[in-house]
Amino acid sequence: MKKLIYVLLAAIVTIAAAGCSNNASGKDQVKPEKIVLDYAYYSPVSLVLKENGWAEEAFEKEGIEVEFVLSQGSNKALEFLNSKSVDFGSTAGAAALMAKAKGSPIESVYIYSKPEWTALVTTDSNIKSVKDLKGKKVAATLGTDPYIFLLRALNEEGLSASDVEIVNLQHGDGAAALGTGQVDAWAGLDPHMAKVELETGAELFYRNADFNTYGVLNVRSEFAEEYPEYVEKVIELYEKARVWAEENPDKTAEILAEQAQIKPDVAAKQLERTDLSNPIPGDAQIQSITAAGDVLQQGDVIQKDANVEEIVNSLINPKFAEKVINK
Repeated sequence: MKKLIYVLLAAIVTIAAAGCSNNASGKDQVKPEKIVLDYAYYSPVSLVLKENGWAEEAFEKEGIEVEFVLSQGSNKALEFLNSKSVDFGSTAGAAALMAKAKGSPIESVYIYSKPEWTALVTTDSNIKSVKDLKGKKVAATLGTDPYIFLLRALNEEGLSASDVEIVNLQHGDGAAALGTGQVDAWAGLDPHMAKVELETGAELFYRNADFNTYGVLNVRSEFAEEYPEYVEKVIELYEKARVWAEENPDKTAEILAEQAQIKPDVAAKQLERTDLSNPIPGDAQIQSITAAGDVLQQGDVIQKDANVEEIVNSLINPKFAEKVINK
């Protein structure tokens, strides 16, 4: 009996020691069963990643399933993030700020583009400037960069949202409404904007590249806290896709045209105004998004007592991209 007790005690000690060893070495790490990424026509890098199957290939070795979900706009990507339908979502920086200001638990960890993806568009020859929008119907997707672009353009001319009638339509529907004359103008988004510009002769009557906030890849804070290693791995994959897109612009245009079901010249037009360099979030994004936040606060979109600078600093998280790209 004594011998049996000694054997059992020895076994318990061995198991405990092994457990301590695993915890100390960090080898006993939890990994997700599935990683859900979004893709969007306004993010060519996401389309390259999806098309080439690099995420599935990388995570298959670990037994992790990969799923891609289409985001039709920043508002949809943020809805997916808030409902935990995706782990990573592609938005404009200012749209991410709006969500963060409302308590959305997200972090912007990678810059997939610096685009000029929005402008104010019309088919009405009487509309020549932002001032001409007073009293007009303007289509825009609430909670997205085009909507914020519209507010900033109005603010610059001493106008506000109350001076126009904003018709809340998803981006593609806004383009269609402009084409049928249901609205007088539209806060456009590529590739829809490039399509109406080339195919219908619609005029981009107000452009301001500085009012376009960056394309940011957001991760759910809960996912980042639980699986930091996998945030890095996703960024590694995005970086692979970004570099490939820069080195293969014609093939990237082909992928965009096929995925978005647009003509090659439309895809080329979108990529002409899309800068894929500088993927690490930093001061440039903080300044751009903060400037947008100030206008949103003036328009009561963000609460007056909110500290915009503090919210932006809590949103922009460069540590994952810095670790991956600078190693």
